[in-house]
Amino acid sequence: MEQKQINRINELYRKSKAEGLTAEEKKEQELLRKQFIADVRGSLTAQLNNIDMVMEDGTVENLGEKYGKKSLS
Repeated sequence: MEQKQINRINELYRKSKAEGLTAEEKKEQELLRKQFIADVRGSLTAQLNNIDMVMEDGTVENLGEKYGKKSLS
């Protein structure tokens, strides 16, 4: 998600508290929030899939491979 879109989320939030949003702005805010959450989940999933654990016997086990690189989307 681009910084421009994050700024727009914040702008819509401030406007909703100050004066309220139109129906179109509410839809835009909902869409932007859903996109933001999807991006955060995707980033977290990618990070978790790249964790390597060193076992007691010295072998390295990739958790993403062990758990099938599942997607949270």
